[in-house]
Amino acid sequence: MGNKVIVIGGGIAGLTAASTLAGCGVEVVLLEKEEQTGGHVARWDRLFPTLRPAHEVLEKISGSNLARVKIHVNTHIKRIIRNDGQYLIECEERSNLAADAIILATGYELFEAGRKEEYGYGIYDNVITSADLEDMFRAGKGITNMTGKIPARIGLVHCVGSRDEKVGNMYCSKICCVTGVKQAIELRQALPQAEVFSFYMDLRMFDRGFEELYFEAQQKWGVHFIRGRVSECAENQDYSVIVKTEDTLTGRPLKITVDLLVLLVGFVPSSETNRIAGMLGLPVGQDRFLLTTDEHTADNSTILPGVFLTGSLKGPSGIVNTIADARATAIQVIQFLEKIKHV
Repeated sequence: MGNKVIVIGGGIAGLTAASTLAGCGVEVVLLEKEEQTGGHVARWDRLFPTLRPAHEVLEKISGSNLARVKIHVNTHIKRIIRNDGQYLIECEERSNLAADAIILATGYELFEAGRKEEYGYGIYDNVITSADLEDMFRAGKGITNMTGKIPARIGLVHCVGSRDEKVGNMYCSKICCVTGVKQAIELRQALPQAEVFSFYMDLRMFDRGFEELYFEAQQKWGVHFIRGRVSECAENQDYSVIVKTEDTLTGRPLKITVDLLVLLVGFVPSSETNRIAGMLGLPVGQDRFLLTTDEHTADNSTILPGVFLTGSLKGPSGIVNTIADARATAIQVIQFLEKIKHV
């Protein structure tokens, strides 16, 4: 008999599901392809809406129950097959593993900002992504642009790679708006003399505390919010960036020069998710995220008995919803294991 449950993916969804199962006495193995667990959250400095340190959330998830989970990092899955009621997982680096149930928690990737050539990422020195900016915050060495200058003007562009028919992503990535507001506040905290401009189509501040954070950004921190999609960017001789847009509230075209331009990149389906889904024959939606058996009543189940989905491999999701979803998935797995005991 192999291990009872294998969780594939060590971000917050996988860690939460594994910890919840272990706390209920289930034998769990977690497989992570990267060098460490934590996923995208491990790369964040502070979290919205309260600006708490991201490591606090990871530490809470990685509590005493996770010590009972066998975690294998740097693990790449070659093949998954179903045999005699179990799933056999062949890995490149270790012996084959067997499980009665699998939880896929392989998450998402960030949109490749270079695909939006009009913004100049990878072309202009002082165009970065929100993930790059988060790295700066986490490093704690201060904010400078790529030419070593402390920026006096900073722009943030919302919805880069989301709600964009041209790149094939019609969906909202859900957390880009509030990420932009959070980062705008952090920029003003780090650089009180700097002007910060936020270019948006519309702000989708849907969760508790998000709208309040938006008002705080305006009223306390003086962030300038400009409603209008950026049409193109250009670079000056001093490497500053010219941002061309339209203020749709006033109907005026605008041209603003900034020392640093931040692109708020959205979620896209993970290549690893789609690779493993291909092995198992799991269906994907028009948005290329994985489909469950029922989007309302069975949002963690798949067409395969014993294979469950959790987290943002089903679509963009914030931390709170991802943790709740992972705990719900763990409960469904326990119910499944109880059921097959009596078969």
